[in-house]
Amino acid sequence: MTVSRSLRSDVRNPVLALPSAEYLQSLPPEQRALVARLLRELSIDARARADKSWRQNKGPMAVYWKAVGAYSTHLYRAIRPSRLATLTQSKPPEASE
Repeated sequence: MTVSRSLRSDVRNPVLALPSAEYLQSLPPEQRALVARLLRELSIDARARADKSWRQNKGPMAVYWKAVGAYSTHLYRAIRPSRLATLTQSKPPEASE
């Protein structure tokens, strides 16, 4: 059984394809939780700044903050402590012969 490309975790979150993603996931749970919290706060703040910049007709700054928000969200989702459970559940089933 082949998993649709759009359902693959590394397609939905391109950060997972980076070699450093494995390093982040190997950190102790306490450190992962702390970094995940910081990334989540960064994401929320960046998206708010993007909206504010857009309302003030500052398109280039809105795009910048939108990108910061997107990348910090991808990093957050890659490192959050529950990520390991999600990875083990979303692995495609082995092809049986």
